[in-house]
Amino acid sequence: MRIRQAFPVALSLALFGTVACGGGAESTTSQAAIIAIDGSSTVFPITEAVAEDFKASNGSAPVTVGFSGTGGGFKKYCRGETTISDASRPISTGELEACAQAAIGFIELPVAYDGLAVVVHPKNTWATSMTVAELKTLWEPEAQGKIMKWSQIRAGWPDQDIHLFGPGVDSGTFDYFTEAINGKSKASRGDYTSSENDNILVQGVAGDEYALGFMGLAYYEENRGTLALVGVDDEDPSNGDGPIEPSFEIVRNGTYRPLSRPLFIYVNPAELARPEVQAFVDFYLANAPILSKEVGYVSLTDEEMALVKARLAARTPGTMFAEHLAQSQKSLTELLQGHQ
Repeated sequence: MRIRQAFPVALSLALFGTVACGGGAESTTSQAAIIAIDGSSTVFPITEAVAEDFKASNGSAPVTVGFSGTGGGFKKYCRGETTISDASRPISTGELEACAQAAIGFIELPVAYDGLAVVVHPKNTWATSMTVAELKTLWEPEAQGKIMKWSQIRAGWPDQDIHLFGPGVDSGTFDYFTEAINGKSKASRGDYTSSENDNILVQGVAGDEYALGFMGLAYYEENRGTLALVGVDDEDPSNGDGPIEPSFEIVRNGTYRPLSRPLFIYVNPAELARPEVQAFVDFYLANAPILSKEVGYVSLTDEEMALVKARLAARTPGTMFAEHLAQSQKSLTELLQGHQ
């Protein structure tokens, strides 16, 4: 597995023999020539790997890859500051409106799957599983300042304070978890330790016996020796009995509900007129199945990736998710087939 960055950085790749520089420094490459990418910290490792391999095999145009969270990335994208936006959830209504007002279009391209992992310290022997209802009791806005101890979640659990860790409000992981668990995106208690950097969340939970947090499954897999998974029970008889611990295969087959999701890149169709942008996006889709596995995510099926490539070739505009992702009852394959 490739090594991830432990903190936000901009990855500047010297393609065409030049380096894209930031911070106002002079550069031999014009700003217009840069393929600027920002957004989800969850998608960042895939995009970083693609950019590295693109540079090694093509040597064509400078690519910068950063992460400011899905929401932060869409703000930049809808201001015309980036070419591609990484996202761990579909574009929101507000972001759609912001892009429309700026006359900036997009092509929505799923590139991999991820699941959200609910994690605790390895010494936590009681919370091996939780229901969606219990997670809601813990994380809903009304829990703030009231649900403070493990014993308030389930009888018999320790009468000890729960120390919560989760992504910041600009994170697509935060948006997805709050919608899936609490029924509304961004509806959450605020008295928890938050960070846009998943590695900080890992360190927080790994260092506290009474901690609980949530993050992308790939970050758990990378740190499975220092964290323990909590099985999630959606209490839906049609989905089998009992709690389910996520794995890459379970995420792909759709049984880990409601905490599995596709990951996306959003591409500005006007920018595809630039040959280097078209080459980069083509390279991304051709290599995402392999590289997503290398950095710890779940690849799309061959059928799904063929549909994604067709979506790019047709320049299909708009989002497939009229409903929010967490509420959609259709598979990604069905969504792709219906929005070509």
